Amino acid sequence: MTPADIDDIPMQNPCAQCGTPIPFPDWIEPGEGRVSYLWKCQACGYRFEAVAIFDEHAIEHPPLAA
Repeated sequence: MTPADIDDIPMQNPCAQCGTPIPFPDWIEPGEGRVSYLWKCQACGYRFEAVAIFDEHAIEHPPLAA
């Protein structure tokens, strides 16, 4: 699997509860055809997940891990 480049990580995502920008996600979990991001707002404490789903053509080589 190709490691994430710092330029690929979303930053300044607004909080889903209060709208305050969150500098970077607390957790990033790649999967087959998707990446999940866990966000926690320091202003209000709200936690939420955002998922990026990729086009099937973007998946060239699925992970080989067991």
